[in-house]
Amino acid sequence: MPIVRPEQPVFRFAPSPNGRLHLGHALSAILNHDMAAAMGGRFLVRIEDIDRTRCRPEFETAIFEDLAWLGLAWDEPVRRQSDHLDLYAAALERLKEMGLVYPSFMTRGEIKAAVAAAETTGKPWPRDPDGSPLYPGRERELSPAAQADLVASGRAHAWRLDVAKAVGRVGEPLTWQEMGAGPSGESGLIAADPTAWGDVILSRSDAPSSYHLSVVIDDALQGVTHVLRGRDLYHATSIHRLLQRLLDLPEPIYRHHRLVLGADGRKLSKSNGDTGIAALRAAGHSPADIRAMLLCPDESRIPEVTRH
Repeated sequence: MPIVRPEQPVFRFAPSPNGRLHLGHALSAILNHDMAAAMGGRFLVRIEDIDRTRCRPEFETAIFEDLAWLGLAWDEPVRRQSDHLDLYAAALERLKEMGLVYPSFMTRGEIKAAVAAAETTGKPWPRDPDGSPLYPGRERELSPAAQADLVASGRAHAWRLDVAKAVGRVGEPLTWQEMGAGPSGESGLIAADPTAWGDVILSRSDAPSSYHLSVVIDDALQGVTHVLRGRDLYHATSIHRLLQRLLDLPEPIYRHHRLVLGADGRKLSKSNGDTGIAALRAAGHSPADIRAMLLCPDESRIPEVTRH
């Protein structure tokens, strides 16, 4: 893969076209755009559309409309992940050749049942930073020949990273440079802990790549120097740093910004129609109003003016 090593800062905003943009997206896009401008850098928009069952062309069109209405300008061409599936497949194949991935066949129901059975002993099953149970990893212990036979049988499967083995291959502690603040106010040089995630999925039968795999490849190929994104992805940086090291990809500087929360205190989702950029525009708000709502340093919740 031809890795871009830019001479100027490069920021990016990378939404998925599976719904309309809301205020949380607007905050991330505005911060990336404004910091790129302040540093004399470039601002890119990337469409993360690997999930073909949920991503729709009309949502992609709406993303561009919303960003333009907010007064943001970005470099062309826009990168779409669906145009680069061969690159993600090549990266996965490289990890296979290293012996760091294995096929997993357990369904969500089977995982849930296995975890419930294990917890009957009174010991809680380990969970990742998002609260999901770690994958049991039964197939990890099979021989390569047994794994190959299961794949050849035609059973639906995912490819998972053997995180413990991958960390052992790296052989030294992983860190990242955090210019923002983590959930507990952390900044500076942060110690990564990929093992907290267990064996993450890198590819599924219904999706040729995972967020973790595609994002590190895209950032490297686009020469992204500063990854500025929501604090909900803070802990995922540990997995991204591991993949970057394994695939010999450059390390960006990270900055995780605060989240915009709804009236219930939860992170916004695309189902929050009244916090959508299009809905706010239709209600008579201006781009300046949106900036005033979002760029208030002491406010992490949506002001009442946005609730209609």
